Amino acid sequence: MLARAVPRLPGPGALPGGTVFEPKFDGFRMLVFCSAGEVFLQSRSGRDLAAGFPEIAEAAIALGEDVVIDGEAVIHTDGRFDFGALQRRGTRDARAAADLARRQPAHLIAFDLLHHQGADMLTWPYRERRAALESLFQGHGLHAPWALTPTTSTADQAQQWMRQWAAVGVEGIVAKGAAQPYRPGRRDWRKYRSRDTAEAVIGAVTGTLARPETVLLGRYTAEGDLRLVARSAPLPAPLRTELAARLRPAGREHPWHGMRVSSHWGSRDELEFTPVAPQLVAEFQGDTAIDRGRWRHPVRLHRLRTDMVIEDVPTYRATDPRRVNPR
Repeated sequence: MLARAVPRLPGPGALPGGTVFEPKFDGFRMLVFCSAGEVFLQSRSGRDLAAGFPEIAEAAIALGEDVVIDGEAVIHTDGRFDFGALQRRGTRDARAAADLARRQPAHLIAFDLLHHQGADMLTWPYRERRAALESLFQGHGLHAPWALTPTTSTADQAQQWMRQWAAVGVEGIVAKGAAQPYRPGRRDWRKYRSRDTAEAVIGAVTGTLARPETVLLGRYTAEGDLRLVARSAPLPAPLRTELAARLRPAGREHPWHGMRVSSHWGSRDELEFTPVAPQLVAEFQGDTAIDRGRWRHPVRLHRLRTDMVIEDVPTYRATDPRRVNPR
């Protein structure tokens, strides 16, 4: 079951049976199937992730029960969820993954129970599945690598989570109806992402200088190197017109000539783009999914900051790019 993005947090009565809010963690969605001592950790694409996450596979077998649990696999690094560490797990062989599991253990944050001891629970309302999940945790005294996601029926509490936990990688809130069944493939849940406003330099465009479609944004390191930090969603028409009047071709010294950028996160297809003179500062909105100084999801360009010069843009850092001082 999936969630549909919404522009605002749903109200308490927006979903069937009343709205229940859960944090949206920055991790890998994972379905844990375990039966008769065998385990299958299913990714969103249907791939088995058991070899890459041996600690979660072993914990599922140790339950000794016939279960299907829905959740989010996460890894913490320096007090923040580390999506890059999760990706490295998925590309390693079993021996390398086992070594990473010892040094950087993953956790499975469970938020739904779909099957237990022969009972198919897909048609159960969410509130009953949640109660059964809590009972499973209490009955087994589950601890790491297991974790149980918190829930609340209070929108104020959900907003507080977003404010308090954004810095560690909580992307936003998922809203579910207390009376909703679990409908695989349907986007009947709602997700509201936390978004921050930030500034960066426009370093390249897709399309052409006369008709830009999206922009690639960068920040300078303390040594003066321009690093890619974000790409935008398609630009609204007024911004395209304004940019077309202001963009200038890049000189030969532009560092992004020949740079390879994937067309989207996790893809091997390359994005075609045109470097431009890094003279314009833009303000954008992005969510909290940031890896090594780069926003993972496309950001929304808000406006050009003609009141700012390049030196006003925060310095690139490979940690959290929102927590920096101006150059």
